[in-house]
Amino acid sequence: MFATMQGRTAIVTGANRGIGRGIAARFSAAGMNVLVAARSQADAERAAREIGGSCSGVAADVTDPKSMQAMATSALERYGAIDVLCANAGIFPRARVDEMTASDFDAMTDVNLKGTFLSVQACLPAMKAQRQGRIVIIGSITGTTGGYPGYAHYGASKAGQLGFMRCTAIELAPWRITVNAVLPGNVRTEHQSDEKSAYQEKKLRMSALRRLATVDDIANGALFLASHEAGAITGHALIVDGGQSLPESPSAVDEAWAAAGSA
Repeated sequence: MFATMQGRTAIVTGANRGIGRGIAARFSAAGMNVLVAARSQADAERAAREIGGSCSGVAADVTDPKSMQAMATSALERYGAIDVLCANAGIFPRARVDEMTASDFDAMTDVNLKGTFLSVQACLPAMKAQRQGRIVIIGSITGTTGGYPGYAHYGASKAGQLGFMRCTAIELAPWRITVNAVLPGNVRTEHQSDEKSAYQEKKLRMSALRRLATVDDIANGALFLASHEAGAITGHALIVDGGQSLPESPSAVDEAWAAAGSA
C-alpha cells in the first residue's frame, strides 16, 4: 500500500513526541526520508534516531519565520526535495474565557495557527519548483465539530486552520499541491496524565465505535493524504475520532450498542 511513498521526503513539525512522532514513524516505515522538527535539537535528533530509517532531526520554532526557512533549507540540503509537509506542532493549555489573558490567546494562535502558516509558507518555493506537493495539517474536532469548556482559544486556532486550509488549497492547486487536514478526537498518547486517562474513559461513551483513536490511526490518515493516491483530494478534512463527534448525546451510543447486543 502506498508504494509511491518510497524515497519521497517529508517534514513533520512537533515530531519528537505524541501524534507527530507517530506520523514521522509511519512515514519512515513507508520508505520516506523524514525530517523530524522539534523545538530542541537534542529532542529532534533523539526521536529521529529512535525512529530509524532515513530520518534526521532539526531544531525548529514554528512561530519564527527564519527558523521555518532554515528548516526547509535543511530538508533540501539533506534530501534534495520537500514532497510532504505535515504541520503538526501545536499546544493546548486550558484557560476559561473569563480568566484567559491576551497573552494566553496569542500564545495559542502563534503556535497553532501562525505556526501552520509559517511552516507552509517556508516549504512552498520547493514544492512550487517541483510542481507537486502534499500539505497535511493536524487539526482537531475541537472548534470544528464541537467544543469543550476551557478551550475557546484552542478551538479558535483549530477552526482557523481549516479556513487557512480551504483558501490555500485553491491558491496552490495550479502547482498540483494539495492541502488537507486530519482532525483527531481524543487520542491515547504516551506519558499522558492519570487525569487525562480518566477523562478519556468518560469520552468512550461518546464514541460510536466504543474506542478512542490511537496515534497510529492518526498517522495512517496523514499517510493517505500525503500519498499520490490522494491526489484528487484537496481542501478537505478527514475526521479520525472513532465516531466521537457523531452522537447527539451518550445515550445515542448506549442505545445503539444495547440494540446490537439484543439482536
